[in-house]
Amino acid sequence: MSLPLQYFQKLVESCPDIIIAVDKTGTITFYNDGARENLGFSHQEMLGKSVLEVYPNLEEARKVMAAMRLGEGGQKGKVCNFETIFKTKRGEKIPVAISASVIYDERGSEIGSIGFAKDIRGIRRRDQLATLGEIAIGLSHEINNSLEVLVNHLNLLQKYVGRVASDEDYVVESERLESVSEQLRKIQEITRRIGEMAEEGEYGTKEYHGGKMMADLGARAEIKTAQGETEPGGSSLAGLRLLVVDDDLGVCYSLKDLLQGESCRVETASSGRKAMELLEKKEFDLILSDVVMPDMDGYELYHVVKKKSPSQPVILMTAFYYDKDHVIKRSCLEGLQAVIFKKPIDPARLKKVILQQCGRNVAVLNSSAPV
Repeated sequence: MSLPLQYFQKLVESCPDIIIAVDKTGTITFYNDGARENLGFSHQEMLGKSVLEVYPNLEEARKVMAAMRLGEGGQKGKVCNFETIFKTKRGEKIPVAISASVIYDERGSEIGSIGFAKDIRGIRRRDQLATLGEIAIGLSHEINNSLEVLVNHLNLLQKYVGRVASDEDYVVESERLESVSEQLRKIQEITRRIGEMAEEGEYGTKEYHGGKMMADLGARAEIKTAQGETEPGGSSLAGLRLLVVDDDLGVCYSLKDLLQGESCRVETASSGRKAMELLEKKEFDLILSDVVMPDMDGYELYHVVKKKSPSQPVILMTAFYYDKDHVIKRSCLEGLQAVIFKKPIDPARLKKVILQQCGRNVAVLNSSAPV
């Protein structure tokens, strides 16, 4: 059953997009409610006027008409989502995507055209935000890799100062190191919030200058530190054979320094494939591997290790704050039991999980930090 003509007329008139029809001279013969709401001109102001009223200049109007006559995809007289510029009654220029057709009579002569145009500012804004989100996550990843090195070396430096500094110097240097540590914790929290915001797609804003707004990166939860953790006696990691795998050599070396300070025997590999070569030659008590690596990611490495040696403990670590490629999820479904760290790794948490995975006593840590 065909619908009455007035149904279609009502649909076109009330459409929220811009719909404009012109005759062969370019005079506007139809102007819908969506055009009025988007452009600001009333029906009375536009009907009978030149279509040039909605374009910023003659060249832009000619560009659209030439594209229609040339057609696309072999369809002469039509365009689909052709990007152009319209102007509003206030003189504001807005980007639009127009789908339009030339109207021909029975002899094939042009008698007019009709076009449907959508304001694409919102679409462009969403695309821009998505791109900025990807940039922010990538930036957060790179910052976290550098923080990994800084945090680990700061931990080693604090221990060194405690051993060699005089009482007077120790007070001064400890204050300086604690100041650095506090600033690093702030940066860690900011990168955590960036990842959290990107994952949730929600964030607050705050005013920063002249009424303009910026994303609020303030923490929504208290920053967790390892200040309350104690470790009586010697190192319970002593003697463990560990393999650290990360394509960032700075991370490899800083973790190696940190773990050797706990009397571990540490080998490093800058890729998953190099790790597999080492595993063919040597035995390890535990593998500590990055998630995102170019030649073999953490899941692939874990899968191969599990197949070769099902009881081999593996810990995956990542600088990202969400599992973009489901590496962690896939690994857990394959049986991964280790706690997943967010880089930079807190040394006390790292030690606790290594002890857990290697079956050693963790009571000496007395740690309340979540793992």
